Amino acid sequence: MGKNHDRLRNNLQQIRKSRGLTQQQLSESADVSRKSINAVENGIYIPSTVLALKITKTLECSVEDLFELP
Repeated sequence: MGKNHDRLRNNLQQIRKSRGLTQQQLSESADVSRKSINAVENGIYIPSTVLALKITKTLECSVEDLFELP
């Protein structure tokens, strides 16, 4: 992980819920396991660029909407 990992802000859960999607629905759209979505939401796992882009496509938002460094 990069040295800024502990400062990374994650808005995935809020955005997913605002779109009315469950973790399972998002995981199916992004072609990953529900556990992977859960791990990203809880800051345990930082997604690859490809996964982040798949998630943003489903949620119709930008990567910057999902993740930010303060």
